[in-house]
Amino acid sequence: MIEDSPTKKMLILLVDDNPNNLKVLSEAIQGNGWKALMATDGESAIEQAEYAHPDLIILDVMMPGINGFETCRRLKANLITENIPVIFMTALSDALDKVKGLEIGAVDYITKPFQQEEVIARLKLHLKISHLTRTLEQKVEQRTAELSQSLQQLQHTQLQMIQSEKMSALGNLVAGIAHEMNNPLGFIFATLKQVKPIIDDIVEHLQLYQQSLPSVSQEIIDHGEKIDLNYSIPDLYKMIDSMVMACDRINNISNSLRTFSRGDKDYKQLFNLHEGIESTILILKHRLKANQNRPAIEVITEYGNIPEIKCFPGQLNQVFMNILANAIDALDESNINRSFNDIKANPNQITITTFVADQQVKIIIADNGVGMSEEIKQHIFDHLFTTKGVNKGTGLGLAIAQQIIADKHGGKIDCLSNLGEGTKFIISLPI
Repeated sequence: MIEDSPTKKMLILLVDDNPNNLKVLSEAIQGNGWKALMATDGESAIEQAEYAHPDLIILDVMMPGINGFETCRRLKANLITENIPVIFMTALSDALDKVKGLEIGAVDYITKPFQQEEVIARLKLHLKISHLTRTLEQKVEQRTAELSQSLQQLQHTQLQMIQSEKMSALGNLVAGIAHEMNNPLGFIFATLKQVKPIIDDIVEHLQLYQQSLPSVSQEIIDHGEKIDLNYSIPDLYKMIDSMVMACDRINNISNSLRTFSRGDKDYKQLFNLHEGIESTILILKHRLKANQNRPAIEVITEYGNIPEIKCFPGQLNQVFMNILANAIDALDESNINRSFNDIKANPNQITITTFVADQQVKIIIADNGVGMSEEIKQHIFDHLFTTKGVNKGTGLGLAIAQQIIADKHGGKIDCLSNLGEGTKFIISLPI
């Protein structure tokens, strides 16, 4: 006997307008340990099938009202009953009728007058097939779910590895550049500090010469005019001051590089998000500058009074980098059919806003580029999804960003965008 479980009996629905047939079939079925339901017309058969969901249906073809073919067609069109096996029972021997029944979904035919042994044998066969089919479907669904979960875990691990390798490589590169910059920078800065008092001494010495020699030769006068002595000395001091300021600027860049590439420890650290954003903007400065196709992209920062938060600074800097780089790409894309003067009149802008709301720090990065369609927006955080051309995007940037914000920091990243209206990313981080 085929049973799904020790306590569940196979339920078979018998549909026939002949009470004698129903009685004979019912007794045979119950004698094999199965349970029988009975209906005398197609309408009630459909109702019982929806309610009781039998394991198999024996359906007479010739009945009052809707016939067996139409009843079967409706059963197969119903999501609740479409998978219940149907065996036709008929006195018709025409092969075309049998083909018609099989085409609309029946699994077998029993010809009247029937033999009980044949009916029971066919029922056992189809109940077994049905049972095996359901078992196989369950195993396929289970295996599919397991494979889907494994795929998600694999993608998650892959993103972590890529993120770790990218941050490690970028951190080493930037830290190396900052270190190499600091060596000559330190030498230049120290030298300038020594040069200034030496020049002071030389100028003072020249002034003493001028005082001790009230009448100078025409050659000295001509040379003084030639080199514009009265202006050269003040200009020399200005040049030295400019070089000192340049050293300070390079030092700030070096510090920003170190801030951006700072290595994350195994635990979260307090971090000033504004420093991370500013260091990222500085790294992307070369892409923001004006070029032959467009004026400079304006970056507007509207920083609120936000606290330092415990986080992995290097990873958050990577999120800022990915979103800002995408914003620049979007703005460059929006400039394809615009003239230089048109862009100048309606300049490209990236606005970065920070504030505190609902015990969270909010960072909003918005651009006034081309925006995105609803279909693209649904997939931007998907693994390997990109709208950029070959060799221009990996489809990993925003997937990694979402993982960093959601998985590593318990936050949330949302995207608001409409075609022609720009794009806005909203990052929420718990305080």
